[in-house]
Amino acid sequence: MSQPMSSLASSPAPSISLQARNISKSFSTGPIHNTVLHDLTLDIRAGELTLISGPSGCGKSTLLAILSGLQRADSGEVVALGEDLGKLNQRALERFRLLHTGFVFQGFNLFPALNALEQVELPLSYLGLTPGEARRRAQASLEEVGLGPRMGLRPSELSGGEKQRVAIARALAKDPGLLFADEPTSALDAANGQIIIDILHRIARGHGTTVLCVSHDPRLVGHADRVLAMEDGRILSDRVPTPASAPT
Repeated sequence: MSQPMSSLASSPAPSISLQARNISKSFSTGPIHNTVLHDLTLDIRAGELTLISGPSGCGKSTLLAILSGLQRADSGEVVALGEDLGKLNQRALERFRLLHTGFVFQGFNLFPALNALEQVELPLSYLGLTPGEARRRAQASLEEVGLGPRMGLRPSELSGGEKQRVAIARALAKDPGLLFADEPTSALDAANGQIIIDILHRIARGHGTTVLCVSHDPRLVGHADRVLAMEDGRILSDRVPTPASAPT
């Protein structure tokens, strides 16, 4: 039986946690001036996995860097979790990233001498947590990504997919409002890529986190809540995958 209209009307809409307004970015090399982003405007919702797809060189990684505060736009405005990033000085911006954002990259960025648990604990020390709380959070995050039994292993003892799960656990342990993933599956085979995108989707759903992923990997398209297709620094389409292809 269908829900009453009053019940449907009272269902809260997903909140907008990340906004970009008229973002432009260019780079110059000698006399060559290259515009990478052309006046982009978009809203990203909390509790969803949003994928920005497109070919290499289309500007998606630059857009991710600007939305996450790693780079500044030439013009336009980025508002993240209600904070106008353009109004923050460098120190305040670094503090914002520390407290509110997590990052996952293609290359894992793990320390060879540290085991998985130590990898995840390390950034938590900068949050002012006690060693006991940092360890508890690190263990819980590794358990959540399915690496509980392997948290004592170093990167050389882990597969590529397991290394990426350590990187995700490291970001997740900070309990970030925003999680950014740059080509998180491009170095992985199909099976491990599927595991990674499923984990990112569960983080969005289970934690209410805004998960923004950029990739040219076509395998990810059917597993996102929303897909923004980019080409030549512009967003060409904004769509929701069909229910048949969305993750369960």
